Amino acid sequence: MSTHPIRSTNVYAAVLLLAILAGACATSARTASHADLVELVDVIPDILLDIKYATTDNFTGKVVYPAARCFLVRDAAEALGDVQEDLRPLGYRLKVFDGYRPLSVQRIFWSILPDPAYVADPAKGSRHNRGYAVDLTLTDLQGHEVAMPSGYDDFSERAHRDYLALPAEAIGHREILEQIMVRHGFIPLPTEWWHFDYRGYENKPNLDIPFDEL
Repeated sequence: MSTHPIRSTNVYAAVLLLAILAGACATSARTASHADLVELVDVIPDILLDIKYATTDNFTGKVVYPAARCFLVRDAAEALGDVQEDLRPLGYRLKVFDGYRPLSVQRIFWSILPDPAYVADPAKGSRHNRGYAVDLTLTDLQGHEVAMPSGYDDFSERAHRDYLALPAEAIGHREILEQIMVRHGFIPLPTEWWHFDYRGYENKPNLDIPFDEL
């Protein structure tokens, strides 16, 4: 059987070129994803952080983040800064529990609580995995948490936004937080008073970039 070295060389070159282009595209997409995420304290230097998944004080009972850091896409981070400025005259500040979450961590959460009402299926991903979701609460100007409907990661009806068997003060704080967040482009999650998605998350990629690469 005869061979065609020139044709074989051309085929090899074409395959190699496609592999190089595919790698370049993947690298470009990964670089763009890195560029989209900013560290929240770089945008809002005085933001209060209580990153629960960097501690054992969360529903997993484990430390799942290597550091108490918070990242969001820049537009969401800047909008959150506007929320804080609107809260100050009312006597409140923000305290953030979570922002961008690597997809590998989402898989851990799903293995512990595979309930889509509270944990997004990693097969679809969470808005946290896109850098478009933030979990937070209100504090007074001195940084003390105010009364809210429940604690963080409370997987009960108390966390639902329409739950009313609560002290009036907790309901009032929930409404203040929701109204100002919505004013600045955030969308409240019905089952978690602390969770808000920033507009424009649709069709954005789920990311699995470790914190130490950001």
